[in-house]
Amino acid sequence: MTDQYELTSIFCAKPQQFAWFIGAGTSAVAGLPTAWDIIWDLKRRQYCREESQDISRQDVQLGAIRSRIQSYMLSKGYPAEGDPGEYTAYFQNIFGEDKERQRQYLTAFLSEDKVTLSIGNRVLGALLSTGRTRAVFTTNFDSVVERAVAEVSGRSLSAYHLEGAASANSAVSNEEFPFYCKLHGDFRYDSIKNLRSDLAAQNKDLSKALVNAANRFGFIVAGYSGRDESVMNLLRSALSTPNPFPHGLFWTGMKKAPVLPAVELLLEDARAAGVNASFVEVETFDALMLRFWRNIDGKELAIDAKVQKISRASVSIPMPGPGKGQIVRMNALPIMGMPGECQALTFKSPKEWSDLRTAASVNDGRLIFTKSDTVMCWGEEALVRGHFPDIVSVSPQDISAKIADTDNHLYIKQFLEEAMSHALVRDRPLLTRTTKAGSYLIADAHSSDQSALEPLQKAVGKTSGRMAGVFAPVDIEHPHAEQVSWAEALRVSFQIVDGRNWLLLDPDIWVWPPRARPEAGTFLDKRRGDRYNNVYNDILDAWLSVLFGKHDRKTAFKISAYEGGTSVETPSFTIGARTAFTRRLAS
Repeated sequence: MTDQYELTSIFCAKPQQFAWFIGAGTSAVAGLPTAWDIIWDLKRRQYCREESQDISRQDVQLGAIRSRIQSYMLSKGYPAEGDPGEYTAYFQNIFGEDKERQRQYLTAFLSEDKVTLSIGNRVLGALLSTGRTRAVFTTNFDSVVERAVAEVSGRSLSAYHLEGAASANSAVSNEEFPFYCKLHGDFRYDSIKNLRSDLAAQNKDLSKALVNAANRFGFIVAGYSGRDESVMNLLRSALSTPNPFPHGLFWTGMKKAPVLPAVELLLEDARAAGVNASFVEVETFDALMLRFWRNIDGKELAIDAKVQKISRASVSIPMPGPGKGQIVRMNALPIMGMPGECQALTFKSPKEWSDLRTAASVNDGRLIFTKSDTVMCWGEEALVRGHFPDIVSVSPQDISAKIADTDNHLYIKQFLEEAMSHALVRDRPLLTRTTKAGSYLIADAHSSDQSALEPLQKAVGKTSGRMAGVFAPVDIEHPHAEQVSWAEALRVSFQIVDGRNWLLLDPDIWVWPPRARPEAGTFLDKRRGDRYNNVYNDILDAWLSVLFGKHDRKTAFKISAYEGGTSVETPSFTIGARTAFTRRLAS
């Protein structure tokens, strides 16, 4: 399973290795209607025509109106809501075989004046303009991608579509990049695909171009549900070729959104064919693309300014003086000293994140890794060489500049947080775990010496236990019921604010197994229900005592992830024990 952070590292290391397959979701963020909007507009038109009703597009946003229309459609034998055949069924009924009426309808519905490019659109335009992305395929009819390229770079981009499809495959073979292909046509032309008969199969020339690209690039799918059977068959057909998706197949979708069985089957078949294939949950298309853009090195300043629509300028605004209001304690500790270097590793064969996670696990956390275009590591060089027989070199790497710019190098942020966690739990009855959500320090119920946890026990009572009557869900990978356990925890994260480095501490509760956290919701709400103001303050003080013992708040502590080792092997931090504070500014 790949998460969005790992995908960011994989993509940003060599973006030229990936082609994109995009659907209506990427145009929806630019303000254009989605397939859902078109389907409901067609239903509305038919219902009003046959029942002599006056219902506006805005009215369709009301659930009661949609229920009335859908009930009518079901009574007439039309597909159930969400059925993959809805789109073509309603197009067929409204327009028949009249391609000119279809084109006129889509021209009005997908009008250029409705387009407001989002950050995600502009990033894709920048990737195409700068050669970082060489090929994009889409089922969309609109001109959002062309607009994005023009806005970001001032250049034009022509799309291969149903008219002039014969040269598409040659363009890929001859590396005539950037290559942009509209599999279902362009609404500005007559040859567009909307009807069931149209969509039963893809154009042969455009299909050859996609399969050709699938043997050259990894693919990232964005904004596409996978409802079109012919498209899914086309993607699946690439798996029978000699070198399918050589750099992986990553299907992105919204967090918590359902994944169609056709998508799951494609990814399973891809993995069976030896492809690194995963479904990747993301917040939004915009958030994913911005994350990619921020983590790409060497961005052109002019392009970057167009992408982010900002210009940086130095300003000097004097801060108001302190007022007389109440002082508010913050949950951040100053970091006064940071590691400046680590080890850069090169290998005879590329290393995936799974390889690095395995190395960290079998060495009991004595190795910490991150990866962009280079694999970076903290830990004994001898352990690294002992685990990887194909290692070519281990050399020092200066990371101080990337630490100062972690917004654009998120892989370094997680690297630092994991190292600080290892340093903070050393010689204490604590465990550390790093997930895609962050790094955590966890009270260790099995430690033989619990004395260091006494301050926390005074603040919260028990620091670990089992949740009565709560069990982890049973599934194929976990066939046996497992009672859920919990432990007091502290999430740690690194931030730079006003040019200063800070360690943020956020008390939390860890759940075992982590997949059972949704089932633990009631327990967590009850246990954390009163953790505000004075109670939160006491818990924060307790955690500081656990980490630093009895201490003067003016004291700074030097902590290291490992005992001994050189500066490139063992990251060290100097952390002040006095939290930041704030108060109302003078008016």
